[in-house]
Amino acid sequence: MMKIDIGIDEKDRKEIASGLSKLLADTYTLYLKTHNFHWNVTGPMFQTLHVMFETQYTELADAVDLIAERIRALGFPAPGTYREFSELTSIQESRGALPAEKMIEVLVQGQEAVVRTARSVFPVVDRVHDEPTADLLTNRMQVHEKTAWMLRSLVQR
Repeated sequence: MMKIDIGIDEKDRKEIASGLSKLLADTYTLYLKTHNFHWNVTGPMFQTLHVMFETQYTELADAVDLIAERIRALGFPAPGTYREFSELTSIQESRGALPAEKMIEVLVQGQEAVVRTARSVFPVVDRVHDEPTADLLTNRMQVHEKTAWMLRSLVQR
């Protein structure tokens, strides 16, 4: 295997990849949850939420690819199984049918969890000047914070 020489030592690249693996697991778990809710939402907000959830899970599907590719660029394997994701994620699965407003609440919590996970990777990223990862994390945080705000806006009175 060829040595990776991008100006970040292996120990730091491994620490970043570990944090990104948690971000990947959270993002994939949120993807599954959002897709599930897209399929199963009912009630007067059905059309709005069905379309909104589809937009959100499509964006999340693209995001998991970007995160996994960054892990690979750092020289480490990306997790890719349900078992690995369930061990790494900070997001709990939802079981059973939920009312639409509860789905929204659960998704807000998931969006915020992803932001916290992304934010937790920043100290090492900043310390070693890993701007590509910082850019990825900043983008993910912006998307998730905006999505959480939009979801909260649906149920605020």
